[in-house]
Amino acid sequence: MTKALQLARSFYAAGHSVVLIETQKYWLTGHRFSSSVDRFYTIPAPKPDSEAFTQALLDIVQREKIDVVVPVTSPVESYYCSLAKPVLSKHCEVFHFDVGITQLLDDKFELSEKARSLNLTAPKTVRITDPQQVLDFEFDSSQYILKSIAYDSVHRLDMTKYPLESKEAMAAHLATLPISEESPWILQEFITGQEYCTHSTVRNGEVRLHCCAKSSAFQVNYEQVEHPAIQAWVTTFVKALNLSGQISFDFIERSTGEVYAIECNPRMHSAITMFYNHPDVAKAYLGEPLAVEPIQPLPNSKPTYWTYHEVWRLVTARSWSKFQERLSVILRGKDAILQVSDPIPFLMVHHWQIPLLLLNNLRKLKGWIRIDFNIGKLVEPGGD
Repeated sequence: MTKALQLARSFYAAGHSVVLIETQKYWLTGHRFSSSVDRFYTIPAPKPDSEAFTQALLDIVQREKIDVVVPVTSPVESYYCSLAKPVLSKHCEVFHFDVGITQLLDDKFELSEKARSLNLTAPKTVRITDPQQVLDFEFDSSQYILKSIAYDSVHRLDMTKYPLESKEAMAAHLATLPISEESPWILQEFITGQEYCTHSTVRNGEVRLHCCAKSSAFQVNYEQVEHPAIQAWVTTFVKALNLSGQISFDFIERSTGEVYAIECNPRMHSAITMFYNHPDVAKAYLGEPLAVEPIQPLPNSKPTYWTYHEVWRLVTARSWSKFQERLSVILRGKDAILQVSDPIPFLMVHHWQIPLLLLNNLRKLKGWIRIDFNIGKLVEPGGD
């Protein structure tokens, strides 16, 4: 994922030795060829009732005499990194949340409840373990959407607004969703307004690094936005829970100005790419003194994008204005992977990593939903 490359570059630029670790499926990552990466390893993907993931991490920590582990994870892996933390912490610092915090933050219902207990704004949210609960729900004047509590790469794109025109229509739609006691969902108030995403690096309840951007389609465009209300919300939340790690939020701002946290990810966000030219990222992570706290993207940092996503949008633009809009993004911004002093990752991600993933899926006659150069993956049903 590009965010792993960005962090590797930031630590390397500050004089640290960087060891990059990836699961075996992504042995072909183009980022392993970065000049910022001193050594590269692959490890087994985490699985329930298997210690192979944790043991492989421990072996590398001991072999390389690692001082700090900074997980840059998929939604699935963030939980397993929390499970591995007690084992690894005997040998190094693990800059990641404990299991209980990771589970709380990943649970959209528990997040909403915790926020309200701190007098912070959050949408009305109901935990759903049976489709009948939705059919029996007494809808008010608000609209609602259904979200899986566990990460779901397919259904997360479904923005069907409830209530539908009839209970029969709702029952038909609910039949397509895997809602159960083992796979709980939420019914969440749908709030209209501007959506924002954030990334914050926090230590002992203090925000050390923070950025905020307007959300974009498929999250492949980031431009820093100063938003005091969102920053204050995040600051209050992490201080109350005394958090140390990386945390990302999605917010909605009503036209009246109130901001509502609609989702939290207890892991790094790709918005970290906006720090590509900031010299103090490593200090923020390691707890070293900062001239300004929290650090934010520099005033001269350009918006970040991924070239091949933008080229596709140029090619498929249906009007001259849309073409000009995408061209402006390229001219105003910076590719998040391409760096003149470290060009190989850009070449390898686009012409090695993604093509080989495509060939592998074609060989297995396995489909995909879309190609995402940002996270270096094919987004697949049931993917990570």
